[in-house]
Amino acid sequence: MKLVSYKTEDREHLGIFIDGHIYNLNSCDKLLPDNMSMFLQGGEVLMERAKRIDDQIKEGSLAAKEEIFYEILAPVPHPTSCRDGYAFRQHVAAARRNRKVDMIPQFDEYPIFYFTNHNAIQGTGEIECMPDHFDKLDFELELSIVIGKKGRNIKAAEADEYIAGYMVMNDMSARTLQMEEMLLNLGPAKGKDFSTVIGPWLVTPDELLQYKVAPKEGHIGNAYDLKMTCRVNGIEVSKGNAADMDWTFAEIIERCAYGVDILPGDVIGSGTVGTGCFLELNGTGLLNDPNYKVQWLQPGDVVEMEITGLGALTNTIMKADTDFSILALKK
Repeated sequence: MKLVSYKTEDREHLGIFIDGHIYNLNSCDKLLPDNMSMFLQGGEVLMERAKRIDDQIKEGSLAAKEEIFYEILAPVPHPTSCRDGYAFRQHVAAARRNRKVDMIPQFDEYPIFYFTNHNAIQGTGEIECMPDHFDKLDFELELSIVIGKKGRNIKAAEADEYIAGYMVMNDMSARTLQMEEMLLNLGPAKGKDFSTVIGPWLVTPDELLQYKVAPKEGHIGNAYDLKMTCRVNGIEVSKGNAADMDWTFAEIIERCAYGVDILPGDVIGSGTVGTGCFLELNGTGLLNDPNYKVQWLQPGDVVEMEITGLGALTNTIMKADTDFSILALKK
């Protein structure tokens, strides 16, 4: 089942996406809420009701009315929190190699994450960036999950049961801001907090069973053979696979939930797949060729990320009409 959030006029709604069409869930079953937040809080009971509607529409036994005029939103427009992990060893190793530092051994000891701005979640469409963001503006190609039930001190062996669904994620990054603040051993903050993109819909775990593979040796949890690509202005710049995650989402959840509650509506990103950002690609290119032409996102660029089974997430990069700069405020 593919769950979508969308807007008609000034109201947000919850629907299911079937063969290119959107159907409002509440109009099919009045016991289903008309927004994603309340739906996720209802847990497995509401999820099963929605799946029955999904099955009935696909079978043709329910004549649901298709939505016509709407604006697609992020599948989870108002997440309770947003964390981002660091699960792909290939990306971490390449980034460190490009900086001419050794691979950090702690990567293989425990999964890590940081909190980003859950109020800056966006879906398909335009991303407006400030002038400072365009000082080395970058994409990050990621897989993400949303939590479907409350939990605390969850063991990795049980953690996949807490996943309501999967989404494509683009962790937008302003590299100059990010690198400056991280010199002080804090962050990332301003380099990341302006936009995190998820979508185009939330895909329930049952749809990914056909892609299930074994996790990396020594790891616990579900893993999936999902091709991941990013195109900028129609040109493929990045490709990887979700099966290359060294730390599974189950293991990341185990760490997230240690001593604290995870809640329905929490979003967690995988971290960048290998080759999944210009920072890594530029660094590798310059390492191999000092004359390599580096690339960063520019106003008007169209970024399209696609993951097997999860659809394509497309955004157009726009520049805000202002010259206000915090980089210019440095003492």
